[in-house]
Amino acid sequence: MSEPTSQDRKQVSARDYIRWLFHPSERVAILTRNRARGETAQRIALVPTAVDQPFQRWLQFKNKEQGSDVYIGMNPLKPESRARTKDDILAIRHLYLDLDHDARQSLAAVENSNLVPPPNAVVHTSPQKLQVVWKVEGIALDEAESLLRVLARKFDGDQAATDSTRVLRLPGFRNHKYEEEFVVSAELRSDRIFGFQDFRLKTDTTEHEVRLNRRQVQRSSSNQHPGLSQSEHDWAYAKRALARGDDPKLVVERIASYRAREKSDPNYYAQLTVSKARADLTRDAKEGDLGRD
Repeated sequence: MSEPTSQDRKQVSARDYIRWLFHPSERVAILTRNRARGETAQRIALVPTAVDQPFQRWLQFKNKEQGSDVYIGMNPLKPESRARTKDDILAIRHLYLDLDHDARQSLAAVENSNLVPPPNAVVHTSPQKLQVVWKVEGIALDEAESLLRVLARKFDGDQAATDSTRVLRLPGFRNHKYEEEFVVSAELRSDRIFGFQDFRLKTDTTEHEVRLNRRQVQRSSSNQHPGLSQSEHDWAYAKRALARGDDPKLVVERIASYRAREKSDPNYYAQLTVSKARADLTRDAKEGDLGRD
């Protein structure tokens, strides 16, 4: 299935964009910032609350009447979270690029690159600046931030916008940073979800992990269009994490937390996934030993 043309790409409201980014059961951070007053307000809410009329009216008031800019955190927060720190991140759902220098040229480079998948969304934040968003799953926080850093270097993005707690502009609201009024808009291009192996950029992973990623790409190459299943992404993540020395119990906890709303027994599923990944790593090591002989 081909990507939609520019005429087909859907412009979305703030409410639809939030629904597109997150599952209804997830909690998101929405932030307003008034530069003139030096005031910042952050609200953490479930998606249904964030898209409800009272909340949206409050955001419109802050934006239109008080001159505040409106932003949204790009990754969901844990159920008990009251802040937006790395420890509060439930899972990595998105990777992104903040293009504020020759943005059109950088976007063209992204679109024409064979090193990254096509963007899921492009957010127009000002006449000359853009933000690019990819939907992802099965990527650990440290892996995501490593990818964010190399994406920014490769495509001339903002080096400061490479953390997992980053907030990006929310479409449908005015950008008050410049004298000329500009309403932020977003075009959605695809709902496809990508994994670590879809970003073929050299990151600060270990040499062993790089070899594993290459094997995963080779194994999935015959089924590249639909991509790996979520279970395969979970297995690939477990294998990478174990290869770099992460505690297996911690890997189990991460997978179980990520799949909590989708599995009847997420702990059993996570333990089974990690067990299979450990067995595969052992087999890879034996094959490597045979190769050296």
